Amino acid sequence: MMGDSIRRSLSALAAATARPQAFLVVIAYGLLWLILEPETFDMHGLATLIVWVMTLIIRRAEHGDTQAIHAKLDGLVHSADGAPDRLAKIDDAEPEDIENARQNNS
Repeated sequence: MMGDSIRRSLSALAAATARPQAFLVVIAYGLLWLILEPETFDMHGLATLIVWVMTLIIRRAEHGDTQAIHAKLDGLVHSADGAPDRLAKIDDAEPEDIENARQNNS
């Protein structure tokens, strides 16, 4: 289904923005901008690149916090008697699937 592939692509893109390589993409973009269109690279261009870098920094910090929380919760789920194994692996699902699972459990 086309919607599933789009959702997976967006999730993969979101995960990729938390990787250090995302910073290299912004730096490469800025260098190409300077090389190809130096007359348009002004304070506005610099501000744009700074906003992108700050967004990536925030995204990376959030990703680290989220991964730590997931690891702690996985440990709790695995240690709890009678807890279904699907809960420990639910973080691999798409966000919409997780929302549906939460609604079905409540």
